[in-house]
Amino acid sequence: MRILLAEDEEQLARVLKMAMEQNNYQVDAVDNGQKAVELSQKNAYDVIILDIMMPVKNGIEALKEIRARGDRTYVMMLTAMAEEDDRVNGLDSGADDYLTKPFSLKELLARLRSLERRATQYNGDDLKFADLHLDSNEQVLESDNSISLSREETRMLEYFILNAGKELTAEDLLNHVWNASDEEADTEEVWINIAYLRQKLQSIQSDVKILGEKGGPYILKG
Repeated sequence: MRILLAEDEEQLARVLKMAMEQNNYQVDAVDNGQKAVELSQKNAYDVIILDIMMPVKNGIEALKEIRARGDRTYVMMLTAMAEEDDRVNGLDSGADDYLTKPFSLKELLARLRSLERRATQYNGDDLKFADLHLDSNEQVLESDNSISLSREETRMLEYFILNAGKELTAEDLLNHVWNASDEEADTEEVWINIAYLRQKLQSIQSDVKILGEKGGPYILKG
């Protein structure tokens, strides 16, 4: 999983980043809310961890801006014990969870493992983007008309829609579409499914495009 950590306490940020990286998570760390907003707009993350009390733009302000542009990334807020109102505001503003300081690294890593297990399950979302309607449960894509998708095509387009406008590497797509146990999947398989999706978008007369050459990065544009 790729994680964005926004924490201005330098020592805590260093400890959290090291612990997550030791557990094979890719971590980008920033020290204020504005940087978190900017990176979240540019990159695709599986989890965003926001401290509430940060300079330039606090965690609540950053969260509101991230959600305002339609970003559905899982967001965990870090709050101090006395910040009950901020925890409520964070959840009301679109946070998915929060951890109260001080917290144990074991608890944070356990929550990340739980999220990772959930991410490997087919979530059956009903998604819309531009002129597209994707029924993930039925594996059907609709625009002027409809077409059936394979499991891999469905998961790939789902990931594209959830990260529309962001550059996604072939490795990003490989890690989010195929199971880790699928040893046959590689970046060539990613390219083949990109080609299939492009053909199907054309066949239903959608204006949505998947941009990028073989090897990536790729970007979904409406």
